[in-house]
Amino acid sequence: MTSGKHRLVLASASPRRLDLLARIGIVPDAVIPADADERVPKGELPRVHALRLAREKAEAVAFREPDALVLAADTVVAVGRRILPKVEDEATLRACMKLLSGRRHKVLTGVALAISGQPTRSRLVETIIAMKRLSPEEIDYYAGHGEWRGKAGGYALQGYGEVYVRHIAGSYSNVVGLPLAETRLLLKAAGYPLA
Repeated sequence: MTSGKHRLVLASASPRRLDLLARIGIVPDAVIPADADERVPKGELPRVHALRLAREKAEAVAFREPDALVLAADTVVAVGRRILPKVEDEATLRACMKLLSGRRHKVLTGVALAISGQPTRSRLVETIIAMKRLSPEEIDYYAGHGEWRGKAGGYALQGYGEVYVRHIAGSYSNVVGLPLAETRLLLKAAGYPLA
């Protein structure tokens, strides 16, 4: 895989991923979100799910953009074998926060790089997070913030949710939405020009 003549396309609607890429000096030529079915098939494990979705997103956009190097990612929050949803309502938020309270969980991001007609490169990055035990008042307060909407597992480490984290082991940028060290390695291996 070589990107000497290829545009870089980010297959994601996430403004966080765009911001994270900018931190390492990468500005995609285009942003084309992939329309992927993110439902979890029965029995699919979190690691497999994150990697499969990242690959599917990258390959779907690469098919439509045959001259592009396509970067995609998918992040899941998992407690054991259970994948937590992207939270859109307060009832789901409260259920997630109660489940995460006082426990360790994993944030898994699959990152994939595709170009039409070539094998897709991918990596899976895992970060372990330990949450403090949350009181009902803390959950009420966090629910009032609204930053949880659309977030996997219902919290944002880069926002107020950080105050509930006791310990983090692994990539911080992975939890925000894109593991930068691994993404940079994938791009470099594909011949993308990096400083």
